[in-house]
Amino acid sequence: MKYGLIICSVLFFFGCKQDVAENTSSNPVETTETFSFATWTSAGKEFKKEVWEEKLANYKSLGISEILVGGNPEVLKEIVPLANENNIEVHAWMWTLNRPNDSICKQHPEWYAVNRLGENSLESRAYVDYYQWLSPFHPEAREHIKNNVRKLTKIEGLASIHLDYVRYVDVILGADLQPKYGLTQDREMPEYDYGYHPIARAGFKNIFDKDPIDFEHPELSTEWRQYRLNAVTSLVNELVEIAHESKHKMTAAVFPFPEMSRQMVRQAWNDWNLDAAYPMLYQNFYRENINWIGFATEQGVRDVDFPIYAGLYSPALQKAEDLEKAIRLAKGKGAKGISIFTADNLNEDQKKVFIKLKEEF
Repeated sequence: MKYGLIICSVLFFFGCKQDVAENTSSNPVETTETFSFATWTSAGKEFKKEVWEEKLANYKSLGISEILVGGNPEVLKEIVPLANENNIEVHAWMWTLNRPNDSICKQHPEWYAVNRLGENSLESRAYVDYYQWLSPFHPEAREHIKNNVRKLTKIEGLASIHLDYVRYVDVILGADLQPKYGLTQDREMPEYDYGYHPIARAGFKNIFDKDPIDFEHPELSTEWRQYRLNAVTSLVNELVEIAHESKHKMTAAVFPFPEMSRQMVRQAWNDWNLDAAYPMLYQNFYRENINWIGFATEQGVRDVDFPIYAGLYSPALQKAEDLEKAIRLAKGKGAKGISIFTADNLNEDQKKVFIKLKEEF
């Protein structure tokens, strides 16, 4: 999955401010704006037409009109025309700064992120083995990421190039995840506090005459936090330019809302020049109730001027009434659609909710 520590880093479809209009009478104004359903899924290592015909037929029956697909660009090229025949758009889902088992990156250990203890993310991996993060400060690492985007721009007919893991290692995990790793993160622990690459430290010292490695309480330095936020933001906006030059849109899976994202993973996505964002509103990760999905959606809609697609986590919404409430909350708070992680594992009651709401919406 696509969130925090779940591989499919799971993620979500465009969301936008929904205009609420009232006419001079008390009657509501009808809107023709479409509320879309999307899902994250994997392309696999090789294209199998019969498998994808079955998957796409299932998605279509649920009213899913967009899929965010991770995998080999050559496989994606085969999926796009088949999906389009079913009136389903394809977004190329790309892991950005977290690059597990990237053979090119592994030849360059100096590209990897460094934590406050001086540990390299390739050699000392935080939380899970697949956390192998590049530093947004290393120019060659940035160029490698840009080349990954350029490869995807060669695919015709994409709805967007969809960035995931475009942040730092989680300095603070969701409350429900911490016990799984034997942690109580009531402070920023140095082994999970990243962004201390030598290039980052040198650049910061050049501006402020201070080395952030010497800070007793680095979490209190707004300059140090913003400096790290800016490195990711500049990378994203350069990737957006590459996508737009080839007439592709750029979207991203992000943490729930900008202020929360800044604190937990150093991600200021309200400063990004995206075409849409898919905030991952996995309420169970934070031990929050379903109403929190509406709160987080509303915060994101207020903070950005591009569409928001609320990302929902299907295992946490197994009851039909919970899934329906979550979707209705997202729509009511201004999301332009939802993306589920993942439609491939919906139970029968969840499928009925999609079928019901596709007719209503």
